[in-house]
Amino acid sequence: MESKINQLNEKLSKAYLGGGDKRIAKQHGNKKLTARERVDYLLDEGSFEEIGALVTHRTKDFGMADQQFYGDGVVTGYGTVHDRLVYVFAQDFTVFGGSLSETHAEKICKIMDLAVKVGAPLIGLNDSGGARIQEGVRSLGGYADIFYRNVQASGVIPQISAIMGPCAGGAVYSPAMTDFTLMVENTSYMFVTGPNVVKTVTNETVTSEELGGASTHASKSGVAHKTSANDIACLEDIKTLLSYLPQNNTEAPKTLPFELKDEVRAQLENIIPDNANKPYDMHDVISGIIDTDSFYEIHKDHAENIIVGFARLGGRSIGIVANQPMFLAGVLDVNSSKKAARFVRFCDAFNIPLLVLEDVPGFLPGTDQEWNGIIVHGAKLLYAFSEATVPRVTLITRKAYGGAYDVMNSKHIGADMNFAWPSAEIAVMGAKGAAEIIFRKEIKEAENHEAKWKEKEAEYAEKFANPYSATERGFIDEVILPQDTRRKLIKAFAMLQDKQVDGPKRKHGNIPL
Repeated sequence: MESKINQLNEKLSKAYLGGGDKRIAKQHGNKKLTARERVDYLLDEGSFEEIGALVTHRTKDFGMADQQFYGDGVVTGYGTVHDRLVYVFAQDFTVFGGSLSETHAEKICKIMDLAVKVGAPLIGLNDSGGARIQEGVRSLGGYADIFYRNVQASGVIPQISAIMGPCAGGAVYSPAMTDFTLMVENTSYMFVTGPNVVKTVTNETVTSEELGGASTHASKSGVAHKTSANDIACLEDIKTLLSYLPQNNTEAPKTLPFELKDEVRAQLENIIPDNANKPYDMHDVISGIIDTDSFYEIHKDHAENIIVGFARLGGRSIGIVANQPMFLAGVLDVNSSKKAARFVRFCDAFNIPLLVLEDVPGFLPGTDQEWNGIIVHGAKLLYAFSEATVPRVTLITRKAYGGAYDVMNSKHIGADMNFAWPSAEIAVMGAKGAAEIIFRKEIKEAENHEAKWKEKEAEYAEKFANPYSATERGFIDEVILPQDTRRKLIKAFAMLQDKQVDGPKRKHGNIPL
């Protein structure tokens, strides 16, 4: 018996190729960590329990029978992050380039199944060259097994992917189906086909970084929700992100202790410029409302005309969707609609209340937007808000024009509470354009066209470019002073915390994809 135990310990020591506790990992700075160092740093010290440490591949072709490594290129198991159970896999690039084999996939699938059964987040630390070509279709089947489980777990448990090395070919689709994808700058990339294939097929010369690097996917494609300077920063981002999320779709996010005090925020009074066409930074509004330093922005560098992210309000985790007047005047376009719709659906799936901060002059006009499907993409955001059953509160800070007023969580599509500042303008369109259309004849017949136009513009603005007409109809619940916003929102979300909605019986809706 003793000899068998010694043999087992020897095998386990060989399987544990990386190693290193948090203190060792911290010393690496900007250097890449090994798969095991990543797991050690991510999880609470001493909490990791490995599953499948002695697994080896089954391939006998192409000389693979003589190349056996315990774990087969992936470390899998479970542990805790801030005392909360999570399941994790970390691909090991030092073993066959982290390539996915049949057994490699089986290990990942095993912990995915456990995560769903138990109801705990799944974290994937990806660092793989793709499918193991020596195994042919078996490796492809392994990817499909993972893809299927990603879909089954979607909306059931939070799924987070960290790209910490190469991720190419079919390997990119699993992270794409998870809830959040984080990338490490300068050391990670994602693409379906690499630069060499691109060169061959399109004669286009491009580097891996330009084609699918972290900055590319964070700003242009929107594939990456967050980028980090190095492995350590990426793992810290995962920990922070998890702190806003529940364990699964049957739970609510953890509420931190909070006592309601004097919540007046005077700094909110002077944010909106007197000139309605002058921009301001919606981040200033967010900072003036939420708990101090609690905002965690998602997709920061993509579709910057809309802001999405998590925060805490009175100790509660909330999701924020906010137009950003600093970019494109805060209009809705193709990318911002998709970005916000995806975030809204995630929050709704995991019981995270939604706060919408609205200053939107409409949808972005032009052939580029129309030809790229602004109609269907704008409908995604409309659909996402309309189907959401979590507590939903809207604050209109300034403009709420046209169809964009409807889309941005209006009362008409199921918002629970809608507030407006006195500076809010709720109308079909801006006063100047509206006056030109409505009073065209009078303006044309006037001796001084410009003066008459300004007169009619002021007349329209007085009647419609304010929040009071909408408040009279019940579309706005209350016009509030900016300084009282935080107190009003805290009370509103507290009132809505036990909200229950029974939707129509159906298999699922058909969101306009």
